[in-house]
Amino acid sequence: MRGLIVIAALLASYPVLLVSALWPAPLVFGAAALVSYAAEYAAPRLARRALELLGQVHLGVTVRFAARETAALLLVARAAGPDSAWFVALAVSMFGVHGMRALHTGLALRLRQTLSRMPVTTRNLDVSALRIPKLPPGWLGDPRGLRFLYLDALPVLGAVWGAVAACCGAALALALGATGALALLPYVRRTRPLTDRVRVLEVVGAQVAAYRPEVILYFSGATAAAYQARMWLPVLERIDRRAIVVLRERGMARHLEPSSLPMVCIPSSADLMSFRALSSAKLCLYVSNVGRNVHMLRIPTLRSAFLNHGDSDKEASFNPFSRVYDEVWVAGPAGRDRYRKAKVGVRDECVHEVGRPQLQGISTEGPGLPYRTVLYAPTWEGWNDDLFHTSLMTMGPRIVRALLEHDPPLRVIYKPHPLTGHRDKAALRAHRRIVHMIEKAELAKSKARHPSRAEAPATYVRHLVVTGSEPHLYACFNQCDLLISDISSVVADFLASEKPYAVTNVAGLPQHAFHERYPSTEAGVLLDEDLAGLAEFLDGEDTLARARVKLRSYLLGPEYPDALTRFNAAVERVFAES
Repeated sequence: MRGLIVIAALLASYPVLLVSALWPAPLVFGAAALVSYAAEYAAPRLARRALELLGQVHLGVTVRFAARETAALLLVARAAGPDSAWFVALAVSMFGVHGMRALHTGLALRLRQTLSRMPVTTRNLDVSALRIPKLPPGWLGDPRGLRFLYLDALPVLGAVWGAVAACCGAALALALGATGALALLPYVRRTRPLTDRVRVLEVVGAQVAAYRPEVILYFSGATAAAYQARMWLPVLERIDRRAIVVLRERGMARHLEPSSLPMVCIPSSADLMSFRALSSAKLCLYVSNVGRNVHMLRIPTLRSAFLNHGDSDKEASFNPFSRVYDEVWVAGPAGRDRYRKAKVGVRDECVHEVGRPQLQGISTEGPGLPYRTVLYAPTWEGWNDDLFHTSLMTMGPRIVRALLEHDPPLRVIYKPHPLTGHRDKAALRAHRRIVHMIEKAELAKSKARHPSRAEAPATYVRHLVVTGSEPHLYACFNQCDLLISDISSVVADFLASEKPYAVTNVAGLPQHAFHERYPSTEAGVLLDEDLAGLAEFLDGEDTLARARVKLRSYLLGPEYPDALTRFNAAVERVFAES
């Protein structure tokens, strides 16, 4: 509602500006200008989508500011006369302000493009020899120059007091705009050496060569999929070999958690394949099947191993593309059996069971609250309908409503897949509906329990919606007593906790066929579309504890030796063989 009010005020201000300028009525003009600027400032925060629509119909931000400036010129022309020297000076100054803003924007774009088009960027490597300059403050280095657009408020509001005040305001705006443009010149000059492609590659290559990496973690993909690489960083920090992370998309490092591992981002395939500083490495680990993997797979001296980003019963865990790798590393016997049964061309001797080292630290105990906590963690809709396993659209809102209305009360943690809505907007709509339900229930519970906000917060734990990288999925495992999920690696990983879980039967398969097709569900409760088993899962007796312990070994491998030891042994085996 507030967004609609802001947009209405913004659009309504322009006719008032025009009429009051032609009248002329300076005070009315000033009031309308203040409303217009205030609405312009608030709209990006309250009505971003409406602003995007205005831009699509050629009423973008530049046109809107120019319209206010034109109205100010009309007001001065009516008050002082079009033949007035002050009117001419104001018109020239207005053009000058636009020129300074254009110069500033051009310099800011040059600065950003120079830094974003470097052939290689790094993290945790000493590249001080490149002398990469610090970026200017955001308001100064923003290529959109929105703050500089507001400089025209000086002449526009000055026009209320007459032509002289408007000209003085325009002169001040021109001076400030020129100062901003001149302030960017040193930054642009200092980035000029970074355009030397050969030198940048040499400097970074020297640092990587000095580090002498032995193991490479390779990742390419959308920023929303960064979790696929993120989960392996702590593991590679703890192995006995020097590891490095190779990324392909600019800015991807910002989406990975803090890590001591060196990282290099090399967008160009030609630069990557000729980057000899990686020649000391003997093993390259891949966490997803993407087309850009081929650029690294072409390097003959590297042994390739596919880690995947999670062991599950999904088709992605036995993808035929996996046969392009020298080895496929799975968590336990279940992973080996998936490839054996699927007959996709991956030879059994190429499959190695290495465990899931990142699951260390998952507790087998619940959070110990006076009431139970249920984690609902649905998967996403998949790349096509054959990979559709999500319960979000068909069952999700009903599951969450049942949890919120359960008696005795439950705490709900809702953590959707990071790619939710990536392919099907219906999933995004269902997600938003669930978030709204939880927020509404939280508000009602807060009012009921805290009528005066005097109750001690220790007795009250909020429902939780997790849409970012924090808290981590495994932290959510430790905060819950029960899990409801879909066919995904979440189920297999949750077995490390040995806590009860339920899995949605989106396809509507008979129970026997469902468990046979998806072995990770054998120790869990099956939830059909009618949710008939939900009440028993929440309130019934837990009879599957021993089955979960047995299934844990099948999916994740033996408890001893621990997973990190087995993973490290797999790395050492590759080096021994090479």
